[in-house]
Amino acid sequence: MTRNILEVRGLQKHFGGNYVTQDISLDIAEGSKEAIIGPNGAGKTTFFNLLTGYHRPDAGTVTFDGRDITGWPPHRVARAGISRAFQISNIFSRMTARENVRSAVHAQMGESLNIYSRAALVGAERTQEILELCGLAARSEAVAGELSQGDKKKLELALALATKPSLVFLDEPTAGMSLEETRGTMALVDRLNSDLGLTILFTEHDMSVVFNHANRVTLLHRGEIIVQGKPEEVRSNTTAQKIYLGEHHL
Repeated sequence: MTRNILEVRGLQKHFGGNYVTQDISLDIAEGSKEAIIGPNGAGKTTFFNLLTGYHRPDAGTVTFDGRDITGWPPHRVARAGISRAFQISNIFSRMTARENVRSAVHAQMGESLNIYSRAALVGAERTQEILELCGLAARSEAVAGELSQGDKKKLELALALATKPSLVFLDEPTAGMSLEETRGTMALVDRLNSDLGLTILFTEHDMSVVFNHANRVTLLHRGEIIVQGKPEEVRSNTTAQKIYLGEHHL
């Protein structure tokens, strides 16, 4: 029986008199690959911010891997096993791709960057593994700021993987990409999910990406869950079509 790695109950957040998330309850099964969609202003980013510690909820609870992490700060959430990529970039543009990943690996290890230490050797091995996994080995010595948009996204994902997460949040993973870059990025996301067993929750405006890659889709509107189900169920739902999907001509 599949267990839930994330359980959200009654999550609420308001700014002033406006509720951005309203009584959201959601379970994410371990090893799943799910998408959250919705029009601009639906509350997707705020929801991710609540789950990763960038906002504190006004009400509700967030349970990850059996632990109540409600209101934990971002660094503690990351150490617990949740990582986030893309909208909040951690790339140092003047460092090489390898230096970026190595810094993230050492930060996760909590070790100094002394090149003669055992930690440095272990960190170098882990860094190379991540670069290869994300298809960046050939570009590892390139300056991060000079990478293509697709390679920058791969690097951001590599930085997220450096913390050894079991749950990864992806904000708009294909934003600004060409069709070829989109295919490559989502093939990598699929591989991380299937081969490493990473649980993945992503937001995305490209509905072809959503319906071709998510196992389950949740539609948010005005801070509430309106529709949830398998991709084909959401695609054919009249409420989903009226609120959001109609504008995408599906």
